[in-house]
Amino acid sequence: MHPVLKDVAAAMGDHGKVIKIDVDKNQVLSQALRVKVLPTLMIYKAGEMLWRQSGEQDANTLISLMKDFVD
Repeated sequence: MHPVLKDVAAAMGDHGKVIKIDVDKNQVLSQALRVKVLPTLMIYKAGEMLWRQSGEQDANTLISLMKDFVD
C-alpha cells in the first residue's frame, strides 16, 4: 500500500494528511483503534472517524473518498 498512500498524499497536498502506522511498533495504538486486518484504512476529520475499511484500495478510490469527506 505504500505507493498508493504516497500517491494519495501527493494528490491531497495540504487538503488532507496521510499517516501510515506500523502496528508492530505501535501495538497500543493499533489495539485502541481495533485494527485486526491489514491494511485498515480510516478517514478522520476533527478527531472523528468518518470512514473505515479493511483491505486494499486503489489510489483513485481513496482520493475520491478523502475529497468527499475533507472538502
